[in-house]
Amino acid sequence: MSSTRAIEPGPPADPAPRRVWYTSYGSNMFLHRLACYLAGGRPAGGTRVYPGCRDQTLPAASVPVELAGVMYFATRSPVWGGGRAFYDPDAAGRVLARAHLVSASQFADIAAQEMYREPGADLDLTEVLTRGRTALGDGRYETLVCAGQLDGLPLLTFTAPWRMGDVRSTAPSAPYLRHLASGLLEAGAWDADAVAAYVASRPGAHPHWSEQAVRELLTL
Repeated sequence: MSSTRAIEPGPPADPAPRRVWYTSYGSNMFLHRLACYLAGGRPAGGTRVYPGCRDQTLPAASVPVELAGVMYFATRSPVWGGGRAFYDPDAAGRVLARAHLVSASQFADIAAQEMYREPGADLDLTEVLTRGRTALGDGRYETLVCAGQLDGLPLLTFTAPWRMGDVRSTAPSAPYLRHLASGLLEAGAWDADAVAAYVASRPGAHPHWSEQAVRELLTL
């Protein structure tokens, strides 16, 4: 088993890094799923075909990390037919996540696809790197968050502008949860029992998904 990497607080020294850690806490933790954002395609169990990134190379590294905050499921995804994973960095708790080392342009293109925008334009990361957060819009996944740094490079993710308590939780679908749980297991820091216990306890998954049901998804 590998261990989680320690996150350093504060902004990185470089205000315009060429590489960043795209830090996923949802289905993009699973490399097979992330590949659809990078190279284009439709993930198993999903209904959307993704155009892909300008740079289609796989991450140079993918490491397990733990973020401060809470991951929860809310709204309803037209791609998966259930709740989506969101990140509340201001809530008390811990989030199991996976940081993928990608280019800044890849991060911009992944974010654009999550926002249902066309990829192809770089992002100005100045505000999120200096203030820790910036809003590109008021929709879900249009708020960028910098969760610290690793090896001198920023850990960047995106989430909704609202707090966890502001929205009603929604149970995630089996295909979506399978990708998410598989990504955690693939990261190598947590075994199947730890993954099942964590996922089943997340708001939205609980009380609809038991630890046993999540564990069974990992064997399908």
